[in-house]
Amino acid sequence: MSINIRKGLESAEELGFLGEAHNVKYDIKLRGEINEDLIKEISEVREEPRWMLELRLNALKWFRKLPMPKWVAGIDAIDLNELALYARAGVKAVNDWSQVPEDVKKYYDLLKIPEQEAKILAGVNAVYDSESVYSNLKKELAKKGVIMLPTDEAVKKYPELVQKYFGRVFPPTDHKFAALHTALWSSGAFVYVPPGVKIPQPLEALFLIGGPLEAQFEHTIIVADKNSYVNFIEACAAPIYRGYSFHNGMVEIYAHPGATVKFTTIQNWSKNVINFGNKRAIVEEGARVDWVAGSLGSKISYEYPMSVLKGQRSSSQAILVTIANGPYIKDGGAKMVHVSPDTRSRIISKSVSANGGLSVYRGLIKVLKGAKNSLAHAECDSLILDDKSKSFTYPHNQVDEATSNVTHEATAGKLGEEQLFYLMSRGLSEDESKSLAVLGFLDDILVKLPFEYATVLRSVIQVEFKRIGGIG
Repeated sequence: MSINIRKGLESAEELGFLGEAHNVKYDIKLRGEINEDLIKEISEVREEPRWMLELRLNALKWFRKLPMPKWVAGIDAIDLNELALYARAGVKAVNDWSQVPEDVKKYYDLLKIPEQEAKILAGVNAVYDSESVYSNLKKELAKKGVIMLPTDEAVKKYPELVQKYFGRVFPPTDHKFAALHTALWSSGAFVYVPPGVKIPQPLEALFLIGGPLEAQFEHTIIVADKNSYVNFIEACAAPIYRGYSFHNGMVEIYAHPGATVKFTTIQNWSKNVINFGNKRAIVEEGARVDWVAGSLGSKISYEYPMSVLKGQRSSSQAILVTIANGPYIKDGGAKMVHVSPDTRSRIISKSVSANGGLSVYRGLIKVLKGAKNSLAHAECDSLILDDKSKSFTYPHNQVDEATSNVTHEATAGKLGEEQLFYLMSRGLSEDESKSLAVLGFLDDILVKLPFEYATVLRSVIQVEFKRIGGIG
């Protein structure tokens, strides 16, 4: 079971524990023009090897060359020069929770990290702004050769292993914000699972932005070697504060032959965070990667998990739940690229728009010539709760293999007065009725999730609508 991010943030708000009021002291905060000098300073502060500095500088060149994506809206609110592009709190990373300083610990205590680790998690990595403050892996997994470290620490301890995968799944040349991320990345989680090792309990990384006018660029790499299994949960949060912050993270997954990776994101930033989530997986022969994404927070969000089905009989599924509640933009979807024969993919997307929210689905299914007998299916359903809200669907299929089978279906509907009246006639308030209608709309997707994930999403959705006084 993952942590209930929104419930924790609601508790933080009730306590008056706002981002601007926290007492965390910083050793370093770097701002200014994004140039070679800034990149070199970040790399020097982090004591990185030469190859990582060169990778950063190459990404900077691409950031300057690449145009702004035409489909991006609302990003003009970002002024990179005023953001803290690297922020290191005066906190050393530890693997004993009791050693985390109180000013930082109380954030994570509110989010139930110690409790969840004790009960169900095999490993935890907690990142505050640009640095990890806590990282721990159960000893029995370490004895089996499992690695779970902050990515910056892995760069130093396992340089050859990290260099083999860093930026190879999601290169900085992909788009402007991918290049920006690679130039400025900081911390994140690095996970390696040896051949044949199966981790029954989830691993979790929690990324927290502690204050306004900060940028977070965590980089997560998950490598599942042959016939291994890993379940990884990514949770994202930020306290309520005035002003805005920018998140531009990246996830790279490499599933070797026969491996299975399940990756779940509970993205529940506060409403003043602008979010870019860059996520991609390479899936080799007989391997499987499943994405589960719950996108509920942030002012503007762009996120499209992608699987490249490189090996024969590889497969992938993406289950997406998106809530645009209020005058916010949620632009997301998934991408599946079929490279080899007998590959399988499935995309299931559910979006809800309320109170002037804009929900956009962008999906790609691409079947290359030679990917014989491949199957792909996408289904996108949208629920619009009022006349102020909107939802758009932009599916894109590229099929170059005649023996493949690609299907797509989409529906869009509004909550009717008759449905609302029926629920209210049973003794429910209007807000309760609308919340129940949303959960009913999502029910067929929630029942496909593991019980603990479905429970968390249900709870977060209920609090999301209750927090601003209901829908409509």
